[in-house]
Amino acid sequence: MKQIFSCCLLVVFLLSCNKKQEYHLDIQYANSLVATPVALNIPDFANESLFTLYNEKEKIPYQIDSANNKIWFVHQPARSINYFIEKRQGNRVPDNIMKLRKKEGSLQLLLADNPVIQYRYEMHYPPTGVDSIFRKSGYLHPVLTPKGDTLSRINPPDHNHHYGIWGPWTHTQIDTTRVDFWNLVEAQGTVLFKEFKSTTTGSVFNGFNAIQEHIDLKTKKAPQIALNESLEVRVWDLGRPDRYMFDYSSSFSSPLENGILFEAYRYGGGIGMRFNEHWKKDNCQVLTSEGKTRLDADGSNARWAIVSSQDSKGEGVNGILFMSYPENRMHPEPMRVWPIDANEGRGDMFFEFCPIRHQEWKIDPNQTYSLKYRMVVFDGKLTAKEAEAYWQAFAKP
Repeated sequence: MKQIFSCCLLVVFLLSCNKKQEYHLDIQYANSLVATPVALNIPDFANESLFTLYNEKEKIPYQIDSANNKIWFVHQPARSINYFIEKRQGNRVPDNIMKLRKKEGSLQLLLADNPVIQYRYEMHYPPTGVDSIFRKSGYLHPVLTPKGDTLSRINPPDHNHHYGIWGPWTHTQIDTTRVDFWNLVEAQGTVLFKEFKSTTTGSVFNGFNAIQEHIDLKTKKAPQIALNESLEVRVWDLGRPDRYMFDYSSSFSSPLENGILFEAYRYGGGIGMRFNEHWKKDNCQVLTSEGKTRLDADGSNARWAIVSSQDSKGEGVNGILFMSYPENRMHPEPMRVWPIDANEGRGDMFFEFCPIRHQEWKIDPNQTYSLKYRMVVFDGKLTAKEAEAYWQAFAKP
């Protein structure tokens, strides 16, 4: 079913009785199942004046994205499709500001004053007794559910190079030399945080844009930058206590004279996640947009995948819905899903959208490439019907 979100600008007029200026819009084909971010081009008067966004008589939180000349708000399925903006006087008081906080080398993204995602920008060193070659920055951990369950894991003893959510490339070729940015133990390459390009807080979303460097450690004279990456992460408030959504968008280019080749391999790039150690074969499920499960999802392609398990108290379920953007390479995208007997039969959980799983990818010099993903983190159940609705809204904004 095609679900397109478009804002129709209907009329701008002055009301003679109270001199209010209003700007009316409708949302067409609004999704009836899930909350969805909607973008509206900023009207001319909004650049110079204060205004309030209404749905019928309800004041709706919004956020101005000046860099892209947009107003963002979240449309709830129970609301009317009719909105209007009212120009007004006075000072605008922000609603429910979604905050950021730097703490002990990490940037925390907060929802209702509670951290839900953490980005590590300072160097993290592995546990005592583990080789420091596994040190790392530039990854997401912990990723928490709204109720506070930790879903991600770093430095598991079986794979010390696993870091929550991250996306290094594995088998690559620089000229005639193979460089592995994933398996840190090989000391061939790594991906590290360089600097923050921007950070954002507001009533609807918070987030950051970080510059990360993919560093080739095999060059004889000194390490060289093989890829420059701009990573943008944005957390959306969906207006409900059991779910939130976040976007993970990576744009990258190579400064190398001959670029770099990503070899076809079952791991690498995209977005990978190592799950909590309590997620195992007897309590962890996978369902993809093509109907695949934990038993047969590995190596298949999908638009979206739900990965879920028991919560920490054993009283319910939680998990993440992963979505691939239609413009991503090889979409519907290949996946790496650890088999049910992975890691000595424990069935630990690892998930990845892997755009080079079946076909190599040549990255030409000084050309920009992009991959976009959206995730919904949930407590309780999320159905396949809801997953498809979230993906439709993501794919056709």
